[in-house]
Amino acid sequence: MGWLATAAAAILASPTEAADVTVLNSATQFAEGPVWYHGKLYYVEYDRNTVTTWDGRKNEIFVSDPGCGPSAVVPNTAGEFLTTCYDNGSIGRISAGGTLLPRYTQDKDGHKFIAPNDFAPDGRGGIYFTDSGHKLQADDSKVFYISAQGTITLAADNLRSTNGLAVSRDDKILYVIETEKSRVLQFSIGPDASLSEQRLFVDMNELTGHVTKMFPDGMKIDSKGQIYIGQSPRDAHAPLAGKIFVVNADAKLLRTLTLPSPQVPNLAFSPDEKTLYVTAVDQIDKVPHAGKLYSIPNL
Repeated sequence: MGWLATAAAAILASPTEAADVTVLNSATQFAEGPVWYHGKLYYVEYDRNTVTTWDGRKNEIFVSDPGCGPSAVVPNTAGEFLTTCYDNGSIGRISAGGTLLPRYTQDKDGHKFIAPNDFAPDGRGGIYFTDSGHKLQADDSKVFYISAQGTITLAADNLRSTNGLAVSRDDKILYVIETEKSRVLQFSIGPDASLSEQRLFVDMNELTGHVTKMFPDGMKIDSKGQIYIGQSPRDAHAPLAGKIFVVNADAKLLRTLTLPSPQVPNLAFSPDEKTLYVTAVDQIDKVPHAGKLYSIPNL
């Protein structure tokens, strides 16, 4: 396996940091797609069809959107919130006060959305989002771009099971997860936010020594350029379940963070990046996918 695999195995064998984990919500229903904004953590609950907030003291439903099946939430430059409505194939829009607004269902050229999944804001005021497509094994997944003015364009297609994505700090690279292929891709970002030069960034199976098939899910990038990759294993007892992987821009594994729940699909940073907020699922194979919202020190 070589010294790289040995080093990776040593990192992956690190003890669980359970003593440092704080439960912020013990009764979530498939929590996903969190973002810190104006003093609150916003996150969706897919099985509740809600956007929920945590203000440091309590959790509170911000808005309910039946039939949406939200998987992420993000603020835009217009002072609204957007949600990826995985179930009804749309991008939901919410006013700052929590009122549902007319939703987006297609791009400027008429490409209809199928299963919008996750968001990644850039430094231009725009937002990329993934569309996971019809089936996990079909190459009809896409990446779209919403400009600061609200124009939506198709940025990449012919992908499979696109999920989490993130923009590099210099706005030059978009990272995109293909969950069923267990990998993260890179695209070069042009001056007009267009994408080109698709290439492999990291194969998660290779990174973890092929001990199990990996199912990477959400991802975020910190101010140092370190990339945090969550996962959603299909088996609650799978090896490496509950771990978030941190890699650098060269795809070198730096460390892992371990949570008590098997699925840790997504995360958000506190403003000072000293804390991670992690959405997690305990009941991975049964509705309503009961889970938790955690905070953990980001050391």
